[in-house]
Amino acid sequence: MASLKALSACALLAASICGAVAPGAAFAAGSIKIGVLAPLTGPSASDGQEFVNGVKWAADEANAAGGVAGYTFEVVPADVKDGSAANVTSAVERLAQTSGVEVVLTGYAALSMFEIDLFKEYGLPYLSAGPSPSVEAIIGKAPEDYWCCWSYTADFGGYATDLLPALKAFAAEGKANIADKTIAIVSSDNPYSKTISEGMKKVFGADGWKIVVDEIVPFGEVGDWRAILAKVRSAKPDVIVNADYLPGNSALFLKQFLEQPTNSVVFLQYAPSVPEFIKLTGPQSTGVLYDLIGGVLDSPKWPRGPELLAAYKAKYGVESGAYGVGLYEMANLYFKALQKVGDPKDHKAIGLAIGEQASNSAAGPIKFDPKTHVALAGDDYVPTTFWQIVDSKRVLVAPAKYANGAFQTPPWIK
Repeated sequence: MASLKALSACALLAASICGAVAPGAAFAAGSIKIGVLAPLTGPSASDGQEFVNGVKWAADEANAAGGVAGYTFEVVPADVKDGSAANVTSAVERLAQTSGVEVVLTGYAALSMFEIDLFKEYGLPYLSAGPSPSVEAIIGKAPEDYWCCWSYTADFGGYATDLLPALKAFAAEGKANIADKTIAIVSSDNPYSKTISEGMKKVFGADGWKIVVDEIVPFGEVGDWRAILAKVRSAKPDVIVNADYLPGNSALFLKQFLEQPTNSVVFLQYAPSVPEFIKLTGPQSTGVLYDLIGGVLDSPKWPRGPELLAAYKAKYGVESGAYGVGLYEMANLYFKALQKVGDPKDHKAIGLAIGEQASNSAAGPIKFDPKTHVALAGDDYVPTTFWQIVDSKRVLVAPAKYANGAFQTPPWIK
């Protein structure tokens, strides 16, 4: 169960946003529907359920505290399924045409974020935590036209640039050997993974590293990684990167790697943050390295992170990955904007009020770049965090400002 401190923190947050009212008091203004785009079926369904859980948690808390500006809340999910253009468009249209939906939230819908233009046309506030480069590419051309849309996920630049210095720091501590400066990079053919893997190729290449394996697989479920792993074993790289974000694919990659491991640091982008990954890999996951931008800072150095993680588990009985707590925080950004504006149908004022906010979240201090509508990145805002799994627990190993443990040499390295 969550500590009294954690639950008190949530209750205080709700009261500060909503304003407590006496039990049984009438709500003068009515009910608002919060739309949630989520992959509720398919390989990302575990993420999608977290999206909905996070928003329902925030809505339940707000309703229990008396609502916001006189309004209570109902959550309306829409399944984007595999994230294809047709399925995302259908889900957006369903929400936009549902009476009472005044805002839409998501962890991610389409990885290209094309739906931003749909919300611009519908004139609905839209807060996402999807790939920020896609957000920047769309909004950066005319930010004043996109008052609707904001990215809780910070600038993705750190996904390309920050692994190399982290590895160098681990090597300087004697925990990793990168003397040969060789790396294998595997990616999935989707905008999120490819942006990260292509960025890494440039960063490592500029530092004199040799990319000894460079592979890309079709987006979707992968049934067997052994052909690619045979190339990896032949090359024996210092570092192996797999940027496929699906937890099932990532777990299978690790299991098949461990059939005949090389003395390599294994970095799996994002997927190990999803609770499903540890369920699939169990003790085999010990030693895996991954990173997050916008993940929950589970560290006593940032108390809001562990307090909200504990409260999520108390409510749902399961651990939150990046999105359960993240969507809770995003819903509260909307509530603060509504409290300021008062009228949920003044969509432009609500959108602008979301973008003007500066507040502490479980992922770090949130402030939006007015030129891109993307949350600012960096150790003073939303940092790139590096995690290692040890005995089925996630240890935050960098940056030092938030670390709650130290990187350890993976057990397969001899």
